[in-house]
Amino acid sequence: MKKVNEISIRLKQSYSSHSIRNLLRQRWFVVVLALGLTGLGAALTGVLFKEGIYLLDNWRLNLLKMQPAWLILPALGGIGGLLSGTLISKLSPAAGGSGVTHIMAFLRHRKVPMGLRVGIIKLMAGIISIGSGFPLGPEGPAVQMGGSVAWKMAQWLNAPIAFRRVIVAAGGGAGIAAIFSAPIGGFIYTMEELLHSARPVILLLVVITTFWADTWADVLQAIGLNGHTGGFDQTLGFQIEREYTPLIHFLPIDLGYLIALGIIVGVLAELYCKYVLIMQRKGNQWFKNKLILRMSISGVILGIVYSFLPEEFHHVGELQNLIAIGNANIYLSLGTFVVLFFTTGLAAASKAPGGLFFPMLTLGGCIGSACGTWVATLTGHVPSTYIFAGMGAFVASCSRTPITAMFLAFALTKDLLMLKPVLVACITSFLVAQLINEKSIYERQIEMELNEPTEVENSELSLPPPN
Repeated sequence: MKKVNEISIRLKQSYSSHSIRNLLRQRWFVVVLALGLTGLGAALTGVLFKEGIYLLDNWRLNLLKMQPAWLILPALGGIGGLLSGTLISKLSPAAGGSGVTHIMAFLRHRKVPMGLRVGIIKLMAGIISIGSGFPLGPEGPAVQMGGSVAWKMAQWLNAPIAFRRVIVAAGGGAGIAAIFSAPIGGFIYTMEELLHSARPVILLLVVITTFWADTWADVLQAIGLNGHTGGFDQTLGFQIEREYTPLIHFLPIDLGYLIALGIIVGVLAELYCKYVLIMQRKGNQWFKNKLILRMSISGVILGIVYSFLPEEFHHVGELQNLIAIGNANIYLSLGTFVVLFFTTGLAAASKAPGGLFFPMLTLGGCIGSACGTWVATLTGHVPSTYIFAGMGAFVASCSRTPITAMFLAFALTKDLLMLKPVLVACITSFLVAQLINEKSIYERQIEMELNEPTEVENSELSLPPPN
């Protein structure tokens, strides 16, 4: 029976590759155009997403200068949850949640709503929820938005099923590439998490899409769609964009420290996964399909919690900057970890449209910073890669994608010397988490959703059969 299954899988893979090659031979120009437009769509939504969150964050911080936090943060959290929940509930129920599981379920042949409406509502609702104080990241929605644009391209092409799956997965990876300025990370994520494939024709299609998305994102930033500088300058051309430039010294003794860090992060990350899943189950039991009430109450609670915390916690993005540049002491690092551990679980349980990669990076950076301080106290030596290694290790443990996690952490510095120490921590944490539970947080979320009723919102559940 096992041999029969293996032969069946190989035949399907051979047929898929053959159908994609036929499509490339017959309509190569249209395919290339579809990949380019998918990359552009993912980049456009990613840039707009980041800019929208940035504007709302600044508005919220300006309000905090004029009014007390105990009034502003709960009010904005509740209103943001109300507006975001209403958009999702009334217009596109599939736009709730992180978005990663949505694309993963589609690629596993589940009938889930796709199309541009899902992506547009995800964009609007995500900006409102995250900008109003939900401590989540833009990468989950970017994956879903990129996949939604790609789905529309596949519909336009009237493509075979095999190509449809590839372009949707490539669109999801393009979203990662656009958000993190990490084309290699987006490419690896598509192959490692979404497709589980390394066939040459698929590698080619995915790499074109993810690198197009990163290029388009840089150009869109340069022409003014985003107020921040990107990787493209109109006078100098494309530049290497680094968020952080740490001074890196990697010594042989650091390998032992990084393995120890990976073990600690692997255990804590698995606890985090269990906590998030428990919160989501409780939310489903308590609120069922009452999404508007669920998000509104969660927004108020999150606002109340953050209103009693120091000013540094009023802008979660700045917390990551403090951690990454090494300006956070051990108390701020541990405090940030505890706060984000519990509040991001609550935000995820609310089904707010936001991703967990950004919180995971910050949580891992906190552990790396705190462990670095302890190592310095005990030995007098601090591995300069600890913070970024912790970031990658936490993502690797939760998502079970160590190579993707390595390149996401690398994308923050664009320093090749960072790759080896980060990979050591990522592989270690991945193995530790794998020993505890073989499945990633996203796989367990999909299993949880399979056991619960889902809403069918529109007719865009599947493509018409190809001609």
